Amino acid sequence: MSGRKNRLVTLGLVLSVSMIASALTALLVSHIYSRLQFDSLNFVCGEILEQGPEAGQMISAALKAYEGENTNVGSRKDVLSALGYHVSDFTSLSLRQSSLFAAAGGLTGVLLFILTFFYKNKKETRRIRALAEYLEQVNTGKAVILSPSGEDDFSKLEDEIYKTVTFLYQTKDTAVQAKNDFAENLSNIAHQIKTPITAISLSVQMMKRDFDGNHLEQIQKQLLRLTHLEEALLVLSRLDAGAFVFQKKEVDVFTLLVLAADNLQELFVRSGASVDIPELGEMAIRVDLDWTMEAVMNLMKNCMEHGGENGTIHCSYAQNPLYTEILIWDEGAGFCKEDIPHLFERFYRGKDAGEGGIGIGLALSKEIIEGQNGTIRAKNMQEGGACFEIRFYSH
Repeated sequence: MSGRKNRLVTLGLVLSVSMIASALTALLVSHIYSRLQFDSLNFVCGEILEQGPEAGQMISAALKAYEGENTNVGSRKDVLSALGYHVSDFTSLSLRQSSLFAAAGGLTGVLLFILTFFYKNKKETRRIRALAEYLEQVNTGKAVILSPSGEDDFSKLEDEIYKTVTFLYQTKDTAVQAKNDFAENLSNIAHQIKTPITAISLSVQMMKRDFDGNHLEQIQKQLLRLTHLEEALLVLSRLDAGAFVFQKKEVDVFTLLVLAADNLQELFVRSGASVDIPELGEMAIRVDLDWTMEAVMNLMKNCMEHGGENGTIHCSYAQNPLYTEILIWDEGAGFCKEDIPHLFERFYRGKDAGEGGIGIGLALSKEIIEGQNGTIRAKNMQEGGACFEIRFYSH
């Protein structure tokens, strides 16, 4: 639309200039014609007066009659034709001059058109050069923000180039970040694998010298840790690749919490912890039961590990038209303030992390919850204790 508008503006400018040039030419030609008529009439009258001075009054009367009856001049007798004169005998000079003025007007119009054309062409060339220089800067990584240059034929192209370059920069930043995250994850995985392998190697060496059931138990413990790490990494990799499909269905929140606690019953008995899950009425959320239960179990285990000996893990939930909220908290000392921003990072272990943890449980819980239109955050309760706040949104 802007290109058509610009073409119409250019055409209107050319036509306006041509019409102005034509009007000036017509005005000049009319002035020349009037002057020629006056000079011719003056010459004729002068010759008549030289030959007959008494004819002055007759000439004056004829001129007054000509001014008053200018529209009826053609109806008078054609005296000049009867005397053998023609129009061309009196207009040869004026035709030459009118032709010159017409040519001058036409030449002026052509020159103005050429100037307009070259101005527009120079402007387009300048715009193309600016866009080409911008793309060169993009290729060398030195591009700045492309400022708009007004509405013209290149505005849409400029806008598309800017959007494409912005998308490429975002893609580049995402790729660089993914590469850095991949390298960091590989480093963390190697570190996490190295620890149990070293423990297993030492246990095997001790068993070679002196067989002891404790060494065998240590090996089994480390193998279990490796298995858990393998399973967690497999799930995270599928989530990162977008290949994990949650089987969502309506699940009652109370049922979800009870099932998660039941699966941890052996750990709770061993640690002396207990779980308080009040029945607050039927509240349904649309989630994958098995994987959401896995996420909740990780949160409960974290509360159990940091809630103190024989502590109680509390649960609460509520629902409104926007979301369903689940709170899980303990009675311990709470999170360290410097740990809270990093709790859900992969392989992050806080200052008070217990032995045997791999720092991946909370990260997995976060991925599972956020993959089902939910959010999770960690905070400290006012009366003490660490709390996990989960929200599953309705839309």
